[in-house]
Amino acid sequence: MVAASELLPFLVYCFLSLKHSTLAQDETHFIYNGFNGSSFLLNGIAKIHPSGLLELTNTSKRQFGRAFFPSPLNFSKTLANYNSESLSFSTTFVFAILPESSTLGGHGIAFTMSPSAEFKGSLPSEYLGLFNTSTSGSSSSHVFAVELDTILSVEFDDINDNHVGIDINGLRSNVSAPVTYFSNKERINRTLELISGKPIQVWIEYNATDKLLNLTIAPITSEKPLHPLLSTFLDLSTIFSDSMYVGFSSSTGTMASRHYILGWSFSRIGQAVALDKAQLPSLPRNRKSNFPTILRILIPSTALMLLMIFLIVYMKRKKKYEEVRQDWEREYGPQRFSYKDLFRATKGFQDKEFLGAGGFGSVYRGTLPSSNVQVAVKKVSHYSTIGIKQFVSEIVSMGRLRHRNLVQLLGYCRRKGELLLVYEYMPNGSLDKFLFRSGTPTLSWSQRYQILKGVASGLLYLHDEWEQVVLHRDIKASNVLLDSDLNGRLGDFGLAKFHDHGATPQTTFVVGTVGYLAPELARTGRATTCSDVFAFGTFLLEIACGRKPIESSRSAEELILVDWVFDHWERGLILLTSDPRLEGNFDIEEMKLVLTLGLLCCHPVPATRPNMRQVVRYLDGDSKLPEIALFNAADLASGFYHLGREVSHQNNLSAPTTNNFSRNSLSSSNSILSCGR
Repeated sequence: MVAASELLPFLVYCFLSLKHSTLAQDETHFIYNGFNGSSFLLNGIAKIHPSGLLELTNTSKRQFGRAFFPSPLNFSKTLANYNSESLSFSTTFVFAILPESSTLGGHGIAFTMSPSAEFKGSLPSEYLGLFNTSTSGSSSSHVFAVELDTILSVEFDDINDNHVGIDINGLRSNVSAPVTYFSNKERINRTLELISGKPIQVWIEYNATDKLLNLTIAPITSEKPLHPLLSTFLDLSTIFSDSMYVGFSSSTGTMASRHYILGWSFSRIGQAVALDKAQLPSLPRNRKSNFPTILRILIPSTALMLLMIFLIVYMKRKKKYEEVRQDWEREYGPQRFSYKDLFRATKGFQDKEFLGAGGFGSVYRGTLPSSNVQVAVKKVSHYSTIGIKQFVSEIVSMGRLRHRNLVQLLGYCRRKGELLLVYEYMPNGSLDKFLFRSGTPTLSWSQRYQILKGVASGLLYLHDEWEQVVLHRDIKASNVLLDSDLNGRLGDFGLAKFHDHGATPQTTFVVGTVGYLAPELARTGRATTCSDVFAFGTFLLEIACGRKPIESSRSAEELILVDWVFDHWERGLILLTSDPRLEGNFDIEEMKLVLTLGLLCCHPVPATRPNMRQVVRYLDGDSKLPEIALFNAADLASGFYHLGREVSHQNNLSAPTTNNFSRNSLSSSNSILSCGR
């Protein structure tokens, strides 16, 4: 008994030493009351302060920071003692977010479990340092995350700018909820602000047997709520790999926050050990709280300095909205927007208003303050004044185009090195996301057919029915936008060119997108209505087949869409190229018409292609495609359908090259400049 009593203080000392050490001695559980001496895997701008505070990000813009437990945890399903409970875990951690602005933070924290602690190609801002545009939503990621999100990202269908979400392989949450906690004393739910700057505790508990995940949150000053914020059934057995890293990731955007982790406990067996709140490191003092004190010191002694500051701020504010205006632009007054209005409309071109980016600029959603009309604003860089007068003149001309299947260009604005184009807003975005992006609804055949007819009608208007001939020069699925009723509207006239009816177009510079470029462009560089028809033919095949014109991941026989469809047409199996996502639910005659018409529009001899008036008549059923072979023996002998390869070879564009069709398929300038049989 005496020996036991003498041993007891030593055992208590050992227990307290283990409890307050930064790293547990095995991988079934660990606890950090501060992170001094830890060997965490740090990435990005993450660092550990001497106080033991883990800082994921500071107020640097568009940065990320990650911190992961140094070794992966074993979730192998091949272990002899494996059972469903082996995937269970429990964790709790305390975090704090100190925003750069009192009302705006960026972008939040994600507790993360992943097969790798490195996320190659990941982006900051709304991607939280975990994914990018191509990896978000990919089932091969095997990433489980709980996001504490402080920005509303429309792209991921966020519910608000203060929510938690359960994420599987991407940032579109399986389930999410506004941040509240159940007050045990008051017996009510109370709102909790993630960017309050105060420590907040989170509990995440997963029971693999019941496939039940509970997420609970509360201020650090409160006890654990009796009711979780989220409780959802979730099977992680298909998500977890044999070994998984656990840790945190965070990011900033145009607005920034300091994201901190104060303490963390994790357990694979039973409940995670409670954190010792008294041992947690303190948060740094909020620098903004010093401002009033400094101001009280400066005002009595430096009134002149304050006046100078006021003048500097005034000049900066004036420069912030500074525009480029020249005398010749006065005639375009109604089509000219002020930069101040566009800046306010897009909330300063914030990340959450970002709609997407293309080869010619970034697009933001906005609401005009004067009319409350929603618009899309494209920012295009321009660093030369050469030709700008003609360019603006063409923009204003485009603003006079009026057709139900064209996206209306409302006007423009110019700043130094920047041109802003204002379009009407299309709420359903671009067509390509419905065709190629996973997680979006599949368009029915009737919807696709109506879109094709609409775009054909709009292109006919550009070629034949307006006061000048308008060559679009970049017809493709990503440049077709869908309005609220899913009607197709041809947009993005950034490459469009004008010429008078009956005149010869003068442009000799090849522009456009690989896979849509007509073969004659490789020789002449001269765009015509025929080259637009060629691109429209490729677009017809995109819609019917549900795939892009060139897909490098496919076999050589399937690499180029037009080749592949032509091969099936030759063998009488053209319907086998229809989009498998339609599951055979389409009008057979319409499908045959669209596929065959697509091949005809992509004929290598421009004069053989139909013009857009004929195309519209075919699609409306007013004319029937001729019951003749599409391509004669000479075409076939010339290696007819290696179109993408020919353009790639001539223009050094990034597409595979093989056999080229012969020069005799383009025998004269007349065949290049005229279209339609």
